Amino acid sequence: MNSFIEELKWRGLFADMMPGTDEQLNKEVTTAYIGFDPTADSLHIGSLIQIKILAHFQQHGHKPIALVGGATGMIGDPSGKSAERNLLDEATLLHYVDCLKNQLSRFLDFDADGPNKAELVNNYDWMKNISFLDFAKNVGKNITVNYMMAKDSVKKRFSGDGGADGMSFTEFTYQLIQGYDFLHLYQNNNVKLQMGGSDQWGNITTGTELIRRKAQGEAFALTVPLITKADGSKFGKSESGENYWLDKKKTSPYKFYQFWLNATDDDAERFIKFYTFLGKEEIETLIEEHKTAPHERKLQKKLAEEVTVWVHGKDEYEKAVKASEILFGRSTAEDLVSLDEETFLEVFDGVPQKELPKADVLGISIVDLLSEKSGFLKSKSEAQREIKGNAVSVNKEKVNDTYTANEGDLIDGKFLLLQKGKKSYFIVKVQ
Repeated sequence: MNSFIEELKWRGLFADMMPGTDEQLNKEVTTAYIGFDPTADSLHIGSLIQIKILAHFQQHGHKPIALVGGATGMIGDPSGKSAERNLLDEATLLHYVDCLKNQLSRFLDFDADGPNKAELVNNYDWMKNISFLDFAKNVGKNITVNYMMAKDSVKKRFSGDGGADGMSFTEFTYQLIQGYDFLHLYQNNNVKLQMGGSDQWGNITTGTELIRRKAQGEAFALTVPLITKADGSKFGKSESGENYWLDKKKTSPYKFYQFWLNATDDDAERFIKFYTFLGKEEIETLIEEHKTAPHERKLQKKLAEEVTVWVHGKDEYEKAVKASEILFGRSTAEDLVSLDEETFLEVFDGVPQKELPKADVLGISIVDLLSEKSGFLKSKSEAQREIKGNAVSVNKEKVNDTYTANEGDLIDGKFLLLQKGKKSYFIVKVQ
């Protein structure tokens, strides 16, 4: 078996392939592509598997191409959808395309020497000059409506499965346009293989069929499973339905790190194979160590480390770890003060806040700050009682009744964290 396919299989990342795919990969350095439609100004963690597949492909000596769908993004892929997507205006779409190009360039080696250097392409570049009549004549006549109707993505919509309104002609043409992408890349970039999620099988094989009929050539398809959590629920969204984005401005590295750290044991065992580049032996050792001491959460910690470093870099990973440790008391006041505003507010999400002028925060009695200034505690007597009982902390450090805050105590130059006991927090924001 080909080493790339073998790796996908032991990692649980293999769904299906056309006959002859492994022989093609063994025969020569093969060029393959995966498409990413620009539906937002960032990819989210749902795209990580596809990025990872391209990275593995390159590591095994083959040439990966990441296609950003400037053209297909104008239409919307019906695969797995029960309703038609809202169409984007051209300016927004072009902005999204640029954002995705920048992101994808971080994950693949575009500077490699040799035949497996990664490439980035945009299907708008070859679709923009094709007229509708030319497309209908030169592409559409090669694929029958019967063939297109037989695809699952089409059949489900026409049968009313999740969408009683059927499918527009615009969406119906999507598989033809994706098929033409494959034909164009086959003829111009020597692409022999298209890869994608298992829901893309119909679109990909339309491409192989078009290549067979139009170019009398042979091309191949390989798909990976759609990822769900071990309990069958959808992967990659928060409980409120929000995406976890790869852009740190949309999802902070701290929140991103927490997502992986909070994986269940069953999910962590699967995800560490899916989302890291760790070898088989190291992963098997980690799984065994985790089973003997699951409370140490070695699997989750390693998973969170590997994916966060891969996506955001080592510095952001270390900041996320430092921020996480603040909640569990394994950090210093210096660690807390060094946090940026966004990370600090995410660590203490939901904690009550009050804005106060600087004169009501710095240089005043801690008793006054806790009570009449902030309102955190009901009265001066309660504040004095809690301080005497060693229950009051400022920036996670115990204080006595002589404490006064100064500029150097402010987190990111503007926050002070008050605390009573282990779980009662209050944030003062200096105006």
